[in-house]
Amino acid sequence: SAETPNEIIGVIAHEAGHIAGGHQQKLRNQLERAKTMAIIATLLGAGAIVAGATTKSRGLAGAGMGVAAGGGEMAQRSILAYQRTEEMTADRSAITYLNATGQSGLGMLKTFGRFQSALSLSGAQVDPYRISHPLPRERIANLEVLVKQSPYVDKVDTPALQQRHDMMRIKIAAYMGGKAAASRLMRKNPGSLASQYGDAQTSYLFGDLAGALAKTNALIKAQPKNPYFQELRGDILMKANRPKAAAEAYAKAVSLDPARSGLLSVSYGQALMAIGTPDSLQKAVVQINKGLGRDRENAVGYRHLAQAYGELGNIPAADLATAEGHFYSGAYKDAKIFAMRAQMKMKRGEPGWIRAQDIINYAPSGKKK
Repeated sequence: SAETPNEIIGVIAHEAGHIAGGHQQKLRNQLERAKTMAIIATLLGAGAIVAGATTKSRGLAGAGMGVAAGGGEMAQRSILAYQRTEEMTADRSAITYLNATGQSGLGMLKTFGRFQSALSLSGAQVDPYRISHPLPRERIANLEVLVKQSPYVDKVDTPALQQRHDMMRIKIAAYMGGKAAASRLMRKNPGSLASQYGDAQTSYLFGDLAGALAKTNALIKAQPKNPYFQELRGDILMKANRPKAAAEAYAKAVSLDPARSGLLSVSYGQALMAIGTPDSLQKAVVQINKGLGRDRENAVGYRHLAQAYGELGNIPAADLATAEGHFYSGAYKDAKIFAMRAQMKMKRGEPGWIRAQDIINYAPSGKKK
């Protein structure tokens, strides 16, 4: 929904305010206090109920039930009030950070305005004391003066950043919303590079591989150093069962990528695997491991790595990679099974054995091993 990078930047500035303020830890402390408050209220209420029963005082017993029942409600409202205060603090911190980096706060106001419109259209009646965030209109009222006083209020995003943002939006629309969602964005900015990118993406996703390849080649001609155009070319060629050409496109994407994205290296490795020679499989292992080194939680990447190791006959490494894939997917039981299988074929104390032991010993928060 965000039409400009500045809207996203405002959200990131707000979250940075939470981090800088240590709000997560402070909230945990507040939760502990609220829990104690609720327990005390329950105990007091129970005591009053017992006293009422002993003295045959219905009023005292009824009051005790009220105290016991109201303790949880009081604790919950206390936490929600605290969270609303933290949200307002983070909003103000965000304005401080945006001013310090010479950026406008109008994107934040636009985001809150969108929230307010959605709330109004929903027709929901919201109790302001039973929500964790202040109402959008309150947030706008608290920030509007600060934003408009800023010397950077009229600062807009650079054309290059706006173009990247538009391409990101249209790719998400194509993958998540289909042709109709991508077409709506393309109609707003016909002929732009982002619209051409969206057109190529939808052609690829919905089966027109020849058309998608021609459109992507035109994009590469317009921006030869854009790694993500090369990535799309690799995706199309993989779908067209041309792994060697796909590997060349992914290799180009990896070499052009200033962010050193782990996903691109994994895609490159996947194309090398599809070539299927012993040499390409060895190279695939190197590339996928490079990608996973930068993006450790890529569960799908570990599955490709396990397959590559398996085809090379390195079964202990394949089992460990399978364990990693299950681990980062949250399938901890399966992860432990494969980690134990890997350990049985590894030398005690070597890095793979130690990593397998880490997986075996892992206990999700709040659970026993």
